[in-house]
Amino acid sequence: MSQHPWTGGFVHEALGVRITSDPSALLPVEDLVGLALRRNPRRAHLLVSRVLAKHVPTEPALVLAAGELLGSLAGAALGSTVNGAVLCSVAAEVQAVLRGEGAAVDGDARGAGARPAAGRSARARLMHAREQLWDLPISHPEVLTIGYAETATGLGRLVADTLGSYYIHSTRHAPEGAVAYGAFEEAHSHATSHRLLPTDPALLNGNVPVVLVDDELSTGATVINTIAELHAAAPHPVYVVASLIDLRSDADRARFDELAAELDCRIEVVALGTGRIELGEDILARAQQVITALPAAAGNDGAGPAAVEATAQKPGTLTVLDAAKDCQRPLRSDRFGNPAGMSSQYLGTLPEALPGAVSGEDLAVIAAALRAALPSSTGPVLVLGCEEFIHVPLTVANALAETGPVRFSTTTRSPIVPIDRPDYAINNSVDFASHDLTEDGPGPRHAYNVGPRLGTVQGTGGSAVGFGSIVLVPEPGTDLASITGPGSVTEALRTVTPAVVVLLAPADLPAADEWAGHPAAAPAAVPVSAVPVSAVPLTGPAFGSYAAEDVTWLLKDLRDAQLEAPTAEREAAIQSGGANYAESLPMEYLPSAQYQDLYEEALVRSAPRVAAAVGTVTELALAARNREPVLVSLARAGTPIGILMRRWAQQMHGLDLPHYTMSIVRGVGMDETALRFLASRYDPARILFVDGWTGKGAITRELTAALEKFEATDGVRFSAQLAVLADPGHSVELFGTREDYLIPSACLNSTVSGLVSRTVFNKELIGPEDFHGAKFYSHLAAADVSRDFLTAVSAHFDAVRTAAVAHASELAGTDRTPTWVGWAAVERLSEEYGIHNVNLVKPGVGETTRVLLRRVPWKVLVHPAARTDVAHVLLLAEQRGVPVEEVPDLPFSCVGLIHPRFTAGAVGADGKAVAGAAAGAGAPAGSGAASGADA
Repeated sequence: MSQHPWTGGFVHEALGVRITSDPSALLPVEDLVGLALRRNPRRAHLLVSRVLAKHVPTEPALVLAAGELLGSLAGAALGSTVNGAVLCSVAAEVQAVLRGEGAAVDGDARGAGARPAAGRSARARLMHAREQLWDLPISHPEVLTIGYAETATGLGRLVADTLGSYYIHSTRHAPEGAVAYGAFEEAHSHATSHRLLPTDPALLNGNVPVVLVDDELSTGATVINTIAELHAAAPHPVYVVASLIDLRSDADRARFDELAAELDCRIEVVALGTGRIELGEDILARAQQVITALPAAAGNDGAGPAAVEATAQKPGTLTVLDAAKDCQRPLRSDRFGNPAGMSSQYLGTLPEALPGAVSGEDLAVIAAALRAALPSSTGPVLVLGCEEFIHVPLTVANALAETGPVRFSTTTRSPIVPIDRPDYAINNSVDFASHDLTEDGPGPRHAYNVGPRLGTVQGTGGSAVGFGSIVLVPEPGTDLASITGPGSVTEALRTVTPAVVVLLAPADLPAADEWAGHPAAAPAAVPVSAVPVSAVPLTGPAFGSYAAEDVTWLLKDLRDAQLEAPTAEREAAIQSGGANYAESLPMEYLPSAQYQDLYEEALVRSAPRVAAAVGTVTELALAARNREPVLVSLARAGTPIGILMRRWAQQMHGLDLPHYTMSIVRGVGMDETALRFLASRYDPARILFVDGWTGKGAITRELTAALEKFEATDGVRFSAQLAVLADPGHSVELFGTREDYLIPSACLNSTVSGLVSRTVFNKELIGPEDFHGAKFYSHLAAADVSRDFLTAVSAHFDAVRTAAVAHASELAGTDRTPTWVGWAAVERLSEEYGIHNVNLVKPGVGETTRVLLRRVPWKVLVHPAARTDVAHVLLLAEQRGVPVEEVPDLPFSCVGLIHPRFTAGAVGADGKAVAGAAAGAGAPAGSGAASGADA
């Protein structure tokens, strides 16, 4: 019986998730996995392996033994004569170690409170078990073995090594010049798309057996997609699916049989543990309720209390070891395909023909250098691989473990809820920005169970117990600058350990001519512009209050810059011709209680209407970009709209769309560094720009002009198509509605926009290779309603889905060509009121709100029938002493007129004051409840 609580107990009790093991399996499923809660709209739970070392730091020998045992099962399925007694004996040793009969290898993952073994240590038992497997007569060099990214790339290599077969794993990386052999989808994953990038596709076309390796089979849908794709390219007689656990239902198993009959092939499945899993009804909704109810200290904020405590301590040291000068040869990634070998043994010198493995000589040199660099400490060492790069770091960890306690794990992109308790598999999380070039672009990454746990859980008297040092082994060829500095993986790791050592390995990357001769296939995205290292995207919670998965900010953090000034001072500087409006920021004030109440009332009244518009514009956007748009919102009014569109695609279609937000400045254009960043990672045809609403259409024109300029200078063509929630100005083709109504996010400033300021373009702070900047107003967190706004709107998605889809379908069949009626109306009003400058006329609810929040307003025009809908505008006008006029034939709900005497220069494209000023009384420049809406 296990000496530790089952790490699936909490999820079992909270959600009723039940696992039943087959008695005939080599190992019980409960010994092999625990359970955790995902942050994923498609699947509520995560099966957390105890032998994979993806999320749980593990004794390296346990990972190796489990992988080689699975490889032996695959060998038997391929026809090798394998002694079943040996397999059972090895499984018994693995089970004994998992149940605590030896030095601790999991659970706390750091050896704290470990009970001594009655005889041999856990590692000794595992090494003996592995030696039994090495004696088995298994050899299948003719086989093609494929592992699944990111979780099973190392496991797949262990299976391939056991078989002695060619190995390749799927990938989400986007190396320059690569040509994809095929691609398939993993529907439940956080990132769904996989590609195969062999340099020699002929090795995948042979009429040979294929072994597919994954860590778990829940439904088998991904495997079915893979087999269908592979068989369409080149039929194979046998497919062996090797998985650590197999929890398919009877119906799922029948689908495998049906596919085999359809393709006239044989499909066999082998697994260490088999059984069934019961999820119950409405598990997604119930899981969200459980997550919402978790106290922050339990992990609802993404970190347990011990992790919070650790971040307050002095950061650990950082040491870099460059193995390039010591290693005999660079490493060729398994994502490009590598030949057969027995590299998992490391009992002697490896053949030099195995470019995906470290030779025995190189391994000895690396281990010695690491031992010399690691500080003396009481805690064990953690070796940490990076996402798809697992096998080589595992072998490094195993070599280090010969002389001291070592655990192995890897970073991951999977968002999981951490809870610091012994009956839950993920106890803490360290979060950071990605550094690899991937198909879906950058985003948040995580390392789980690497931080300290509260000692009270482990029985150590209340102290926090963690790793003495962490060895980070990134992909060969990784630029050191990409993994150091603010927001990076090394900075995050330094908060939870006294010492971080980075091991840099040399990379053997395929040359351009190695891709020659490929069959026709869509090439991978090729970077067209070099992205400077200094341009590092930002994510929450380090920047902004939105969750990291909601948005990536293509902005520079200017939180320490002194940019704010009273409105009158800013306008005087701008009017003098010496400044652009984007060089400074208005003062950021909290709204009054009365105004906040108006916002709350507006949100309750408008949320269903906003939800329907989000659904409509998202459906149109998916159709316009072949269901794979990359959403790029225009900060900051467009940012919450982009997040809502992303959430609609997730909840309604199971699509995980990338979402970035970037700056556009009138008179300056779009942030060209951000555009180069996007062009280097995506097909420009996928990019879809998103904003909140239109008025007269000035931003639409600015966007078009900026993209034409970028095409002329950089040779990259982005579509100027703009998607907005509301288009009362009739200046875009993709919209949720053309009615002019209150979008509640227009009522407030940063407190509904992720606590981020309007964007800044100030040449004293923004270099030629920087993103445009913005400030993070973390001190306003107590008044932040950014996430509440998203929740309030998305809560209506299910209710409005039918109507939104129908409206989108109706719009798709109509002529949506922009008529620019908003621009025409503004020209008329400009002349009627003697302003003679369309830049000083701001039509629509959103634009009028901006005038009152941060300009020097002259008058507000209101349609009599819209007074209820624009109550917040009337309140702001009253507070600032701005006259309100009712205009029965007004084509908008309201229009704000800017006083030309003070602010003409603020809105002119040249940044200079207009000639002349209209007559009329102006409002005091310094009054107002809030400031800082977008330009």
